[in-house]
Amino acid sequence: MPKSIIISGPPAIGKTTVAKGLAKEFGMQNLSGGDVLKEMAQERGFRTRGADWWDTKEGMTFLDQRKDNYEFDKKVDEKLKEIFLKGGVVITSYTLPWLVSGGIKIWLGGSRQNSAKRMQNRDNMELTDAFDIVKKRYDENKILYKKLYGFDFGEDLSVFDIIINTDELDAQSVLDAAIQKTRELL
Repeated sequence: MPKSIIISGPPAIGKTTVAKGLAKEFGMQNLSGGDVLKEMAQERGFRTRGADWWDTKEGMTFLDQRKDNYEFDKKVDEKLKEIFLKGGVVITSYTLPWLVSGGIKIWLGGSRQNSAKRMQNRDNMELTDAFDIVKKRYDENKILYKKLYGFDFGEDLSVFDIIINTDELDAQSVLDAAIQKTRELL
């Protein structure tokens, strides 16, 4: 069974696009940590429709609830760890790279402006709104993961095997770079 791959990075940086592309390229399963977390939100009565749910008012409300109850994140991370250890899966996760050993860990980095532009295009919204959402999600997650696990999200990149700055690249170029670098490590 091939190694599992983890894709991490700030909100709206291209993690899902790269994860789907890597899964297809290497014949692996694809799983989003955010989708597992959304399932838990549904169990709490949230209506989590659409890929952009995290960027809605309801998604932001769930993010605020997570700050007061770490149970959501811990359960998701435990489930993702189990799946990761089986091998053969590409997982998008903010936290998993710091919580497991082995596999291939990829960080997609870039400016908040870049993330906001991607979100603007993806979700058809105003750039200023997208920037505010990206900033809030990044800042809130950074605080949450520092409290929960003690690592500095977005700053401590020492756990990553591959780091790709997406600022000057289109989505296909980011995917091509990820495929090439992953192939060297598989």
